[in-house]
Amino acid sequence: MKITAIESLQWAEYPRLLVVRVHTDEGIIGVGETVDKVHGSKGALHGTIAPLVLGQDALDIEGLWRFVFDNIMYHGYAGAELRALSALEVALWDILGKHYNAPLYHLLGGRIRDAIPTYNTCIGAGSYSADYALWHDAGGKHAGELAQSLLANGISAMKIWPFDPFSERSWGQHISLEEVERGLGAVRSIREAVGHRMEIGIESHFRWNRFSIERIARALEPYNVMFIEDPIAATNPDEIKAFSQRTPIPVIGSELLMTRWQLREWLEKHVSQIVMTDPVWNGGIAETCKIAAMAEAFGVPLVLHNVAGPFCHAACLHIAAHIPNLFFVESVRAFYRTYFSVLSDYGPALENGLFPVPQGPGLGVNLRPEMLERADLTRQVSGGAGLAVGRRAMGDHWEREEIR
Repeated sequence: MKITAIESLQWAEYPRLLVVRVHTDEGIIGVGETVDKVHGSKGALHGTIAPLVLGQDALDIEGLWRFVFDNIMYHGYAGAELRALSALEVALWDILGKHYNAPLYHLLGGRIRDAIPTYNTCIGAGSYSADYALWHDAGGKHAGELAQSLLANGISAMKIWPFDPFSERSWGQHISLEEVERGLGAVRSIREAVGHRMEIGIESHFRWNRFSIERIARALEPYNVMFIEDPIAATNPDEIKAFSQRTPIPVIGSELLMTRWQLREWLEKHVSQIVMTDPVWNGGIAETCKIAAMAEAFGVPLVLHNVAGPFCHAACLHIAAHIPNLFFVESVRAFYRTYFSVLSDYGPALENGLFPVPQGPGLGVNLRPEMLERADLTRQVSGGAGLAVGRRAMGDHWEREEIR
């Protein structure tokens, strides 16, 4: 089954998403995606990756991945090329599932769970725009209302980042005691509203030095928070390990460590109690499973970072069904309850606070045909009708572009 075209789709209404479709000579189309910094990913997809994969067998996922990775890795283990490769790889698994009429989790080796635990990352969007404002505004005094709303939907874990605004004054070098107290407002509000029925994760977005994050952590200890995520830049694993040894709060890291090779040192050094990775950033579905297996060997649980669209969400749930050492799949209620069903035929619904695994071949999620007719669509295709295929030379590249 030959790859005949690589297509990227962007919509002005959803500027963070890049949806990728891989076309084959048997008429099967696979869909993947990546998120954030999409213009760089799009350039890498069409300018670097498409010339390497056009004409190749779409079912040889491991061989294609290795061939592309070996050609891009001298730029490092992260960046636009890897995000583009991740989106492509997800689409190839979707093709494989459609070819064999099997869901992705069966292709991976089957399920060990059929319901997936999640925590809600409290971003706002669409009709759920208030999800962010409720905990962020007015010193966090309305965060308890958001916690009650999430509990009503069966969600008993949430992630917020109440200390981030205070990092801007000093570039993360110092946080005052007064600022710490203000940041605690949202945490207090949640505990006062719902007690310990809600687990609370604290996102730190790599914004702090060790002095500052240790001050924050000491203040958080009485509130029994579930974790602190990415407290210090992931390029400083020794500092993060030192921090994790000075606080009883578990540490998560890091969504910005890409591929198993970057996670290897982290695990060998026992940097954090929990690791995190993103299948549409880190190299794709197979790479995520390899990272999970490596973490399992160290007895470390895994969070699947998931702040993209319906195709990433579905991929995360399939992976989560398969891997033994799952901690949580991150999810965003404001996303899956608003635009997921606009982009696709998939509107995930929680059952007793857990996500069921999508059914159907491949990802079990299909792009809505009307998305291809929207006026805000920018569409680029590498390859296409009449393409000469079968060679692997870097220069074998035919491209056409359509902008709507």
